[in-house]
Amino acid sequence: MKKNWWKILAVILLVFTVVAGMLSEVPRLAILNETIRNLYFHVPMWFGMILILLISVVYSIKYLRNPTVKNDVIAYEAAKVGILFGVLGIITGMEWAKFTWGEYWSNDPKQNASAIGLLIYFAYLVLRSSFSEQQQRARISAVYNIFAFAALIPLLFILPRLTDSLHPGNGGNPGFNTYDMDSSLRVVFYPAVLGWTLLGIWIVNVKSRLEILRQRLYETL
Repeated sequence: MKKNWWKILAVILLVFTVVAGMLSEVPRLAILNETIRNLYFHVPMWFGMILILLISVVYSIKYLRNPTVKNDVIAYEAAKVGILFGVLGIITGMEWAKFTWGEYWSNDPKQNASAIGLLIYFAYLVLRSSFSEQQQRARISAVYNIFAFAALIPLLFILPRLTDSLHPGNGGNPGFNTYDMDSSLRVVFYPAVLGWTLLGIWIVNVKSRLEILRQRLYETL
């Protein structure tokens, strides 16, 4: 029970996020209106994606220093979960864009950069499937994973700020926390970030353990 406290916390936070996110009072802002509730889903998923992909990179570096199956498996599974969160982040962002910008995809620099970042990580999955030998696959994938994360950060957080953008916090537009992230939003937003991130880590933990067990079973046959 003591080892699972963070899983219980994840469930509590996510239940709170969904219930409070749908039913709590939110500020009435021009254009955004009720769609501001997406702040509890779209943005935390992107935060979760970054943190989970960071875990993936850490284990890729650990693999290059200490090439064990565990390090490779965790790096791979974390990358897949990070990609899943990224896809969910883009889908929820497109839905938000439809209501606030008038179309699902407006070629906004932030949207395009996010899509490019995900394509880089999809290439990581393709790369891994291109090698049959485990050590070669793990070593080359680890190097590429480090490159992918190093490319993702400027794509998401630097380049969109240098151009005109409709996205809050980019292209000269103020972020939510600058002008309308009031206390009622923060009460749900911060637990949502932690909840979604813990959920991602939980999925990585389960999938990694299953994959390690599968490989051990395969070796004994």
